[in-house]
Amino acid sequence: TDLRPLDILSEVVPAGRLARGMRVFQVQGVRGFQLAASRPRALGFPASRLFIHCDRFPEEFSIIVTLRVLSNPVKRNEYIFTLMAEESPNVLVGLRYAPNKLHFLFWSQERTGGWQTRVTFPNVSLSDNQWHTLVLAVSGQSFSLTVDCSVPKDVVVETPFPASLSVKRASFYLGNRRRRKGVFTGLLRQLVLLPGADATPQICTTMNFKVATLSVPTVLQDLPAKPASNEVLKYPYETDTKVTLGSRPPCTKQEKAQFWFNVSRRGLYLCNGSAWISMLEVKQRLDYVEEYQNLVTNSETMGVEVFTIPKVGLFAATANRYTPPGSAIYKWTDGKFVPYQNIPTYQAQSWKYFTIGKKIFLAVANFEQNDRGQEFSVIYKWSRKKEKFVTYQRITTHSARDWEAFVIEGEAFLAVVNHREGNNHNIDSVIYRWNPRTGLFETNQTIPTSGAYDWEFFTIGPYSFLAVANTFNGTSTKIYSHIYIWLSGSFQLFQSILTFGAADWEVFRIGDRVFLAVANSHSYDSGMPAPSNFYAINSSIYELNITAQMFVKFQDLLTYSALDWEFFSVGDDSFLVVANSFDGFTFSVNSIIYRWQGYEGFVAAHHLPTVGCRDWEAFHTAEGSYLLYSSAKEPLSKVLKLKTT
Repeated sequence: TDLRPLDILSEVVPAGRLARGMRVFQVQGVRGFQLAASRPRALGFPASRLFIHCDRFPEEFSIIVTLRVLSNPVKRNEYIFTLMAEESPNVLVGLRYAPNKLHFLFWSQERTGGWQTRVTFPNVSLSDNQWHTLVLAVSGQSFSLTVDCSVPKDVVVETPFPASLSVKRASFYLGNRRRRKGVFTGLLRQLVLLPGADATPQICTTMNFKVATLSVPTVLQDLPAKPASNEVLKYPYETDTKVTLGSRPPCTKQEKAQFWFNVSRRGLYLCNGSAWISMLEVKQRLDYVEEYQNLVTNSETMGVEVFTIPKVGLFAATANRYTPPGSAIYKWTDGKFVPYQNIPTYQAQSWKYFTIGKKIFLAVANFEQNDRGQEFSVIYKWSRKKEKFVTYQRITTHSARDWEAFVIEGEAFLAVVNHREGNNHNIDSVIYRWNPRTGLFETNQTIPTSGAYDWEFFTIGPYSFLAVANTFNGTSTKIYSHIYIWLSGSFQLFQSILTFGAADWEVFRIGDRVFLAVANSHSYDSGMPAPSNFYAINSSIYELNITAQMFVKFQDLLTYSALDWEFFSVGDDSFLVVANSFDGFTFSVNSIIYRWQGYEGFVAAHHLPTVGCRDWEAFHTAEGSYLLYSSAKEPLSKVLKLKTT
C-alpha cells in the first residue's frame, strides 16, 4: 500500500540541473525535454537511485509516459527509455517506438544465457505532433496499453515478465539504449514507474487525457506569469511560437499556442486549440442584430450549410424544396452571398460539407424520388479544375433528412438519417464507412430509428458519440431519442432521452462543461387527448454529469415547433439561437437568441422576427460575425449581422 511512483525523468534532472544534451522546449503550451544524440550516457543514472531497498525490478507495475512524437513518420526504432546492465549490451527493460507500433522489451534470466522478449502493440499512431499519455500495465503474461485513456489494447504472451529481475549494476537511460543510434527525437514530459498497480484509474481522472499527470519534473511544471520582484526565470525554455498576420487563420490543435495579430482591430490573439482567444483587445460584446442581406432562394429552404473551401472562399449551400430549379450554392463575394452553382435536388432537406484528406465533398439529403422514380441522396466532390461540385456517389436513401460526417480512429464515416419508407417511420438509418481502396462509402452499420430528423456526432475525451433525434413512430411524437457510443468497432446504446418530435441535437461546450440541446417540434399522441397547443412545448438542454456518466437535464426553454439550435460565441459570451417555426396559428414567429448567464443558465436576449424558420448557421468573415437563417415557408432567407460594442 506504500508503493510510490518512481519518477525516472526527475532522476535525470536532480535539483533541476539539466544534463548535457537536454533542452526544455514548449509546444502547445506544454513543456517537455528534447534529447540530443551526441552524449547518450549523460542521459543515464544508476538504477540504485530508484531501487533503494531492493535490487529487484517489480513483478507487476505500470509505466506512464507523456510524449510528443514528430509528425514526420519515424523511419526507425526510437527508444523512449532502457534499463541496461553495465557489463552487457542487452536491454533488461525498455520501451521502443516504431512507425505505428510500440514495443515493450524485457530480459528473462531464468535460463542459461537468457533471452529477450518483445511485446508489440500494433496500430499505435502517435506521429501527429500532438501530446499523448500512455499507460503500460504489466502483470505476468498480460500486457495492457492505454493511449489517452481510450479503450485498452491487451496482449497476452507465452513468456511472463520475470518474477525476479535483478537491477544490480544496471542503469536507466533516457531516450536511448546507450548508443547514438535510435535516440528519441520527440519531446518527453513524463516517465514514471508505478510498482504493483495499474495506473490507469489514477491517470484518467481529468478531461485533458493527452497530458494527464502522475509526476512531472519541476523544470517542466508551469512557471509563474512573471518572476517575483527582480528574480529571473529559473529554468530557461524554448518555444516554437509564431505570429500570423492577415485574415483570421484556422485554429486547430496544430496551431495551439500560436499567435495571430489582427491588423484591422489591432488585436493579438492566442489559439487554444479550437478558438482564438483575445490577449490584447477589448472583448467584443453583442449589442444588437441588424438585417444585412435578403437572400432570394430558388424555392423554400429546408436547410443551409456554410463552409469554407481553402484558397477558394466562403460558401453557403441551400437545400431547396422544388425541382426544377433544384438547390443552389452561393459564394461570399464583396461582402454578400451571390449565386455560384445550381444542383438538381429532389425536396432537399440538408447539406453536409466534409473533407477526406485533400478531397472535398458536399452531400445532399433528398427527401423524394427523382424523375425516374429512383430515390437517391448524392455525394458531390469539388473539382479543382472546374471549380464546381460534380456528382461523385449516389446512395439509396428513404426520405433522407440529414447527413453527418465524422472521423473515428483515423477512419472516415458518413451517417444518413432515413425518415420513413412509404408510411413506415420505424426503419433503419445507415452509417457508411469510407473505403480508401475503392474510394467509396460502404455500409458499415444500421441503427433502428423512428421518423428521425437529425444525427449529431461529438467526442468527449477519447470517446465518440452519435445522437439521433427521433421524431415520430407512426402514432406518437413522445418517443425516446438515443445517444450511442463507439465501442469495439460499432455504435452501442449509451443513453435514451424522452423527446417530443425531436428535430435537432446541438452539442456545445462552455469552459469544461459539455451540453446537449434538443429542439422539440410538437407534441402529438393518437391515443391521448389533444393538448391546447401541439407546438408550444419545452425544448431542453442537458449537461454531461461525469460522475453519473450520463446527460442530465439542465434547463427547459419554451419554444414554438423548434426545428434547430445553433450555438455561437461573441467575445467571451456564449449564445444559443433557436429556430421557432410555428406557434399553432402562424409561421411568423420570433426566433430567440439566448445568452449564457452562468448560474441563471440561458436567458432570452434578442427576439428575431422569422417566417417558418427552419435552420440557423453562424459564420465569421474579416468584416464581422453573422447569422444566416433559412425559411421553409418562403423563397427568402436572411443574413443578419451581429453588431458589437
